[in-house]
Amino acid sequence: MLDIADELHRWVGRGRDFAVATVVAVGGSAPRQPGAALAVDTEGTAVGSVSGGCVEGAVYELCRQALDEGRPLLERFGHSDEDAFAVGLTCGGVIDILITPVRADTPGREAFAAALRAAAEGEPAALVRVVDGPAPLIGSVMTVWSDGARVGGFAGDEELERTVVGEALAFLGAGRTGTAEVGAGGSRCGEPLTLLVETSVPAPRMVVFGAIDFAAALVRMGKFLGYRVTVCDARPVFATRARFPAADDVVVEWPHRYLERTDVDSRTVLCVLTHDAKFDVPLLRLALRLPVAYVGAMGSRRTHEERNRRLREAGVPERELARLRSPIGLDLGARTPEEVAVSIASEIIAHGRGGGGRPLTGARTPIHPQPRRTASTRSS
Repeated sequence: MLDIADELHRWVGRGRDFAVATVVAVGGSAPRQPGAALAVDTEGTAVGSVSGGCVEGAVYELCRQALDEGRPLLERFGHSDEDAFAVGLTCGGVIDILITPVRADTPGREAFAAALRAAAEGEPAALVRVVDGPAPLIGSVMTVWSDGARVGGFAGDEELERTVVGEALAFLGAGRTGTAEVGAGGSRCGEPLTLLVETSVPAPRMVVFGAIDFAAALVRMGKFLGYRVTVCDARPVFATRARFPAADDVVVEWPHRYLERTDVDSRTVLCVLTHDAKFDVPLLRLALRLPVAYVGAMGSRRTHEERNRRLREAGVPERELARLRSPIGLDLGARTPEEVAVSIASEIIAHGRGGGGRPLTGARTPIHPQPRRTASTRSS
């Protein structure tokens, strides 16, 4: 539900009651991932989506029902080949959806409000809900911040709450949303308890080095994809706010010096568009050592070979050179800055999701591949 936090935060601020349907688990070619949500208020206003349209009508009615009854519901939607008018997913997937009322008398309203406020303000936090397990715990909710502080609880069970906080912090550290199983008493044994953990983390960063016309198009594409975008160039005549109005930050500094002092993480993407050795070599020498998600560099194949030669001479080992995506982007036949931006963005997505970048027509690969798993999460 944190994907629609801005609107729900406003609803909470106005004292509006609502019910929110959240995707808990998916199977097959489901169109939305865990955490996707649809919310409906007492006036019938709806925001968000759980399926891209397949089951929205049915989920809307379930939200109205949960809001009237004041209790959570868990529903599964799949594909029906027998009845063309059955409510189901035309794509053939399966989704489990938790519908939770958030009313003035909801015990967890304070925790919901805290999570929505954190998400709306860009503060790291995790919203944890019990979706399966002992009946008294179903619907229990807790919001956990990155320092371990929390609001809400699980029937006053301190051991269970400590376990839940640990799970929430693990998801926060990975910037993930998904489900986790713990024991009802907080241990790994005993009656299982399934948690839905939704995280709100700051937007991932895209740093574009080289204030050229292709960079302006890539900045707009990066913003469209939800990145916090920085443009960096050592030339003040080119690195200006007027040329890059969509960028979050425009920095005039030698690229490698800026990269030395700025914060990056495992979700950061670095796009080097300068294709000038005096900028590229010191920048890439550093970038290829950092634990970032993607490093790409623009240039012809000849430029790429010459750049690699210079990087080897600068002491960059082959294992680090293998991380470099160059020439940057997928082969789309792109020519204009906007088309090149689509090509670069496509490669970033494919690289992060494990996609092959091939046409879906005639392919037998999943259209909506499952997210990559971590040790603390599971896909249902």
